Amino acid sequence: MTDLNKYRNIGIFAHVDAGKTTTTERILKLTGKIHKLGEVHDGAATTDFMEQEQERGITIQSAATTCFWSGSDNQFEPHRFNIIDTPGHVDFTVEVYRSLKVLDGGVGVFCGSGGVEPQSETNWRYANESKVARLIYVNKLDRIGADFYKVVEQVENVLAATPLVMVLPIGQESDLSGVVDLLTRKAWIWDDSGDPMNYEIKDVPEDMVDAVEKWREKLIETAVEQDDDAMESYLNGDEPSIDVIKKCIRKGTKDLNFFPTYCGSSFKNKGVQLVLDAVVDYLPDPTEINPQPEVDPEGNETGEFAIVDPNKPLRALAFKIMDDKYGALTFTRIYSGKIQKGMTVLNTFTGKSERIGRIIEMHADDRSEIESAQAGDIVALLGMKSVQTGHTLCDPANPATLEPMVFPDPVISLAIKPKDKGQAEKLGVAIGKMVSEDPSFQVETDEDSGETILKGMGELHLDIKVDILKRTYGVEAEIGKPQVAYRETLTIPVTDSYTHKKQSGGSGQFAKIDYTIEPLEPGSGFEFESKVVGGNVPREYWPAVEKGFKSSLDKGVLAGYPTVDLKVTLSDGAFHAVDSSAVAFEIASKAAYRQSIPKGKPDILEPVMKIDVFCSEENMGDVIGDLNRRRGIIKTQEPASTGIRIKADAPLSEMFGYIGHLRTMTSGRGQFSMEFSHYAATPKAVAEEVIKEAKEREEAKRK
Repeated sequence: MTDLNKYRNIGIFAHVDAGKTTTTERILKLTGKIHKLGEVHDGAATTDFMEQEQERGITIQSAATTCFWSGSDNQFEPHRFNIIDTPGHVDFTVEVYRSLKVLDGGVGVFCGSGGVEPQSETNWRYANESKVARLIYVNKLDRIGADFYKVVEQVENVLAATPLVMVLPIGQESDLSGVVDLLTRKAWIWDDSGDPMNYEIKDVPEDMVDAVEKWREKLIETAVEQDDDAMESYLNGDEPSIDVIKKCIRKGTKDLNFFPTYCGSSFKNKGVQLVLDAVVDYLPDPTEINPQPEVDPEGNETGEFAIVDPNKPLRALAFKIMDDKYGALTFTRIYSGKIQKGMTVLNTFTGKSERIGRIIEMHADDRSEIESAQAGDIVALLGMKSVQTGHTLCDPANPATLEPMVFPDPVISLAIKPKDKGQAEKLGVAIGKMVSEDPSFQVETDEDSGETILKGMGELHLDIKVDILKRTYGVEAEIGKPQVAYRETLTIPVTDSYTHKKQSGGSGQFAKIDYTIEPLEPGSGFEFESKVVGGNVPREYWPAVEKGFKSSLDKGVLAGYPTVDLKVTLSDGAFHAVDSSAVAFEIASKAAYRQSIPKGKPDILEPVMKIDVFCSEENMGDVIGDLNRRRGIIKTQEPASTGIRIKADAPLSEMFGYIGHLRTMTSGRGQFSMEFSHYAATPKAVAEEVIKEAKEREEAKRK
């Protein structure tokens, strides 16, 4: 049994192109897990093993790997690192979110010249919500325009975080030769051979002595605030020992008071060892993080927690499903207890028992089989029948459910039509596998046209899904144009009444309801309340009224888009002792919805996206003018290392194909990222166009 204090479950996350995957590759080399380095730009990185990742040079799905680290100077007993390399692109943030959910610590990688970029902000926000302790690693300091101190400032201003600077760079851009460790006042200097092991530890360069003392003082002052005794002795003029300072830093990191900050160049193999030492020194082990809350079937916390302990009953969370040639792999984080090959576990979501087939330790797409795993481990299980992302596996004799995951709704869709019947079957199988792998990718069938509708988080997301369907699963299909996921809502309250009567020999159907439908704040969803007194509508029929209204929301009256953010209050009604039933009240509610919604001045809502654009100063006028033409609202403009950073809100419908326009305007130098922000009412002319298109589609289906 491995000592849990020697475990570190960590994720590596950042903006696209900050060097996460290259950093992971260096970690694997330093820990002896791989012997030859693969480069992202050559399509040869260990953790980017999908064809689509190698071609585009981006990470699409998070990859897991395990390695051991004994310290840069073999100063530790071997520590086991379970590492997850996550995607940086905004369309795949669901991968970051679910990885953070099961990790105990993380390394946020920032580009030395790009600084705090849009996706870094989103990932940082997710990590704050998940309360994950982090180190900061400022990478690519060998690049032109790299500036460590500027990135430290951005972390303070943009992320509102406290970076605790632990090392200073020696030289910058092409002159970067190493780093100074502030605690030991020692300089680590690498030669130009590119071998991470070719370094010397020397005294601090003379021209850096003052800067080192200044930053070291700042480091110690911040650290000792975590311990009253250390603080007191420091104020009395005694500097605490390095062990005491490290203890203080560990506590502050765990409590998210500050984030130890390192720097270097992963590509040039400079500075990574100190980050690995810091993972051991400062990031929490599985026993030190807050235990996972357990919930009841409705998702409310029960007050019980899964405590990380191999001797407690089994509690494990399936956080990712990945299909490969051997079958579906279920990535699982074990919070308490143990699992063994052949044992039976309970899936509390389905209520079914599952037999543990093979337990696999992952190294990207390589694997080694193990007989058992325990609390603190992240493993893949092969042969799970009906386990999905977010399901809990537990001891059948001692059942419990862990807090599940919540995923954002897709904002973009496109239709896909298989070429023939054989392809339709292939498509069905492929989509089934892809939906279980990615909860932010959804699929539905249009009942009228028989078309399959794919729904996702952005253009790139769907583009890659279609690519996987064609190449990985060999599906031949026609692809439609991307469609925006509009919504409908009410703008004014409506008080109304509806009576459902049906008489056709024998017992009939009767239900009368008096009700008010009113709009709610954006994002509130659907609410139902009954204020009926005196039994005019018996209590047993209230759920049927709620169900009737709720099931009608899927199809709005204007253009057939789902209706959102409204409340139905049942105020009165009538029933018949013989002819009334739950079915009659449900039918009455559905008809009441169709009758009353048009009276509430319904409106079309459209998804509005948060846009982040980087461009040079000379292109700024063109870019802002173009965003204005796309109904964008400019929020801020601020200087960035690459020129100007423009933040705006703009409707998704106006942003299709934007990257092509941006590249044309900026001679190929502009960059942007986009993520869903909120739903907002559409202008009248746009709403009319959306309704007209919906009617034309209905007409085409009827033909």
